[in-house]
Amino acid sequence: MEITSRQTFILRKLVKAHVDSQLPVGSKWIAEQDDVPWGPSTVRAELARLEEVGLLEHPHTSAGRVPTDRGYRVYADELLAAGSRLPVPHQRVELSAMRREVDEAMRATTEQLSQVTDLLALVTAPPIETATIHRVEVLLLQPQVAMVVIITSTGGVTKRVISYEEPVDPGLAAWAGSYLNEALGNMDVGSRMVLAKLNDPALNAPERDFLGTLVPAFTELEQTAENNLFMEGAARLLSEHRFQELSQIAGLMQVLEHRRALLGVLRASLTQPSVYLSIGAENPTPELQQLSIVAANYGLARRNLGAVSVIGPVRMDYPVAITAVREAARELSRFVAEVYDE
Repeated sequence: MEITSRQTFILRKLVKAHVDSQLPVGSKWIAEQDDVPWGPSTVRAELARLEEVGLLEHPHTSAGRVPTDRGYRVYADELLAAGSRLPVPHQRVELSAMRREVDEAMRATTEQLSQVTDLLALVTAPPIETATIHRVEVLLLQPQVAMVVIITSTGGVTKRVISYEEPVDPGLAAWAGSYLNEALGNMDVGSRMVLAKLNDPALNAPERDFLGTLVPAFTELEQTAENNLFMEGAARLLSEHRFQELSQIAGLMQVLEHRRALLGVLRASLTQPSVYLSIGAENPTPELQQLSIVAANYGLARRNLGAVSVIGPVRMDYPVAITAVREAARELSRFVAEVYDE
């Protein structure tokens, strides 16, 4: 959509004023601003043209106007084109003090991102198939109770407790720990060789039988999609001053409760080279069509591992959201690069 530089300037002023005040914005107010060189009649005419092309609308009989979803899109696209001229948030997303557990870094990122933007923050963790098996522990908790602990290269930990009808030979449990570390160390979590090693024909029957009881702990590693999404700030999103904007509140809550739906929404951002924006009616999920999503992918030099995102009202502070999401994605990329190199 082609609009003039003056119309772009006026649209930008109106969007910022509406985001700050939550009220329709009139031509008189815009013309009174120090950096606006045009009179009310000129501004009024330009606002009318912006409304004609679908970027503004009258919410009611008020003389003021508000941006449409398309208006926010034009405004946001201009922000993305501005790049380095985006403002620096008052707070920053900082992971330098984190230990080397990826889950901990994901959690910290969502907490900080929600605080910085005052929106719902979501981070998708690296898919489990990108990890390798770092260490396996087989521990006897009681004569008839064993626990297997699997630690992945990304710092993920899976534990499973198994009960037996007969006491377990301590020597067999100790052997299993040694064998699994030797046979599975540095093997991809999703590799078919994992199950093959657990049922190796070269092992004797008691060894294979015992390893067979540990198989569920390894298969569970591939069934953790529900836990691959970290989320923080739902209370902020549903805060009282935004409630009237979220008439589809019940639908939104359904999406928040079903994490797979959100994972699907964020998957689209993994193919974007820069920031992914989906504004209002652009969202394919009906429950999200009164919201906007700002997301960016993070990962290694040649491999995207996940997405960082915020969700909030269409009337959100896009400069802050875009800058914070970009910064969080850069921080996580640096973090996972160090973890995967270890």
